[in-house]
Amino acid sequence: MLAPTIAFWSFNAMLMLADATGVPAFITRYRIQRDRNNPVEPAKLWQAVRTVLFNQFCLSAPMVMLMYPIMQWRGNPCGPELPTFHWALLEIAIFGLMEEIMFYYSHRLFHHPALYKHFHKVHHEWTAPIGVVALYAHPVEHVLSNMLPPMLGPMLMGSHVATTTLWFCVALVITSISHCGYHLPFLPSPEFHDFHHLKFNQCYGVLGVLDRLHGTDTVFKKTKAYERHTLLLNLTPLSESIPDTPKQGE
Repeated sequence: MLAPTIAFWSFNAMLMLADATGVPAFITRYRIQRDRNNPVEPAKLWQAVRTVLFNQFCLSAPMVMLMYPIMQWRGNPCGPELPTFHWALLEIAIFGLMEEIMFYYSHRLFHHPALYKHFHKVHHEWTAPIGVVALYAHPVEHVLSNMLPPMLGPMLMGSHVATTTLWFCVALVITSISHCGYHLPFLPSPEFHDFHHLKFNQCYGVLGVLDRLHGTDTVFKKTKAYERHTLLLNLTPLSESIPDTPKQGE
């Protein structure tokens, strides 16, 4: 629990500095929604931080502690022998697929009108997300949609605590990137999930596999954001190399 929490806050500390102050300036060049969070409102940012801390320490921590006996039942999570590199990679790939399935369907469920106004509306207060908002959610959603999907794989496979810790670190950094609002060089593209926050009813998943299967990315694929949804391998912001189509009259 400690290492993933440190990874989450270390990565987001840099992002929050840029969100709140515009420093370092080179990061702000890569903002996706260029007219938003420039800078982010301090009161809104502090509210998000307080909610995330509550979710982590009052919900995530107890869940991880309850997770350990299940992993003991399924395997030997603290065994003296570490998993091989290849086995750890295979497990993490399986964890990712399990997370994609569970997150996609739980996420879509929370978009049902009967549930959205009570639970998921909290997360969508941020139509232009920032990294820390990855864990900004109603407690019920945090448990069912933020925590259970990444926990499912290690519990079912009885994985070693080393692999599970690495997986949680990767998952938290990836979801922070997906919410960060910046399409930074050499990091995974956040365009997919940023579009979800902007348009609400597209791009529900993590990997995009189930969105393609269910056709919940059809609008996204017709946009400039889709053209920019790629790994940036140079220092030129994609908003400059693939600019938005000028509005009529501009």
